[in-house]
Amino acid sequence: MFLFLDRLLSESEDGAVRSSALNGFSIDNRPLRLVVQSGIWKPAFLNAALTIRTTFTRPGSPAPYTDEIGSDGLVRYKYRGLDPAHADNRALRAALRLGKPLAYFVGIERGMYRPFYPIRLLEEDKARHEFTLGFADSAEVGAFDRIEEPATRRYLARLTIERLHQPLFRTRVLRAYENSCAICRLRHSDLLDAAHIVPDGQPGGEPVVPNGLSLCKLHHAAFDRNLIGVRPDLVVAVQSSILHESDGPMLRHGIQEMEGIHLIVPRARDARPDPVRLAERYEEFRAAS
Repeated sequence: MFLFLDRLLSESEDGAVRSSALNGFSIDNRPLRLVVQSGIWKPAFLNAALTIRTTFTRPGSPAPYTDEIGSDGLVRYKYRGLDPAHADNRALRAALRLGKPLAYFVGIERGMYRPFYPIRLLEEDKARHEFTLGFADSAEVGAFDRIEEPATRRYLARLTIERLHQPLFRTRVLRAYENSCAICRLRHSDLLDAAHIVPDGQPGGEPVVPNGLSLCKLHHAAFDRNLIGVRPDLVVAVQSSILHESDGPMLRHGIQEMEGIHLIVPRARDARPDPVRLAERYEEFRAAS
């Protein structure tokens, strides 16, 4: 299954895969769906769950399950219902007990998912009706009995941020901007990044689309270093000292000529840059200038 998902991801511009493609998997010439309506899938011939999913919910709409990121950076995945003895919850518990890896499909939009794998169940909280998900190498599974140790949790959280939260943020931002740089319109997705408006780790720096900009690698680096900025009215500004430099065509066409360009933003209003975050970041740009 993981090799199959490797191939699907290699064919995706931004990491999003259609559910119909995910359900095109087969083993021994026998079709085997990977995304199912219940969200937790244990094929009859396995002794533990194989896949889980978090369905797509439009911003502002109530989610059927409140899967969420914990304060420690790890994912909390809710039971199916509230009964710990439900067959789906038992299947997850078996994966936890046996240390079995799963594939986790996160909804990006209707019928589109970002696959993450191999992801592991780290612990169960029966009082909160949830399991904790995270990334770890198979050799580390035996250390999960020490997950309460702060160093272990920090390590698992760092891996999960690198392998789940950051790629998920990139996929969501690039899809919102239709795989195009918001400044120069470059459409080569392998040259695009999801840039934070308010940096990660600062108040307001959450990995959500309104805090993101789809930027090519040149403009991402320039934005991070405050060589260019974006005003709250979505107009690009270039640091005055840069405008007076003379350094060849890349500086002239790639940076200087972006002065006064109006940012291209997503069609969906709830995906557009947050003006409050833009104002905060623009003040940082002005101070650097």
